[in-house]
Amino acid sequence: CGWGFAGLTVSAIFNFQSLLTVILLLIYTSAYIQSLVPSLLDRNKTGLLGIFWKCARIDERRSPYVAVCCIVMAFSILFMQ
Repeated sequence: CGWGFAGLTVSAIFNFQSLLTVILLLIYTSAYIQSLVPSLLDRNKTGLLGIFWKCARIDERRSPYVAVCCIVMAFSILFMQ
């Protein structure tokens, strides 16, 4: 019995639509937490928890990249499934 990858399913890292969904949910969840409890993310601007602070900043600034990702995800869901 080996530890090969033959029996594993494709994870979100290798599936474009799942990866895009996870990233967008991370951005919007971080922005929602930031709106409810701003001090929680503001004190963790560096390190591993700093990822959530950065994601909240991306949504707060209404990044055009996030809008493009939403359009790509909608197109992917509507026409590629």
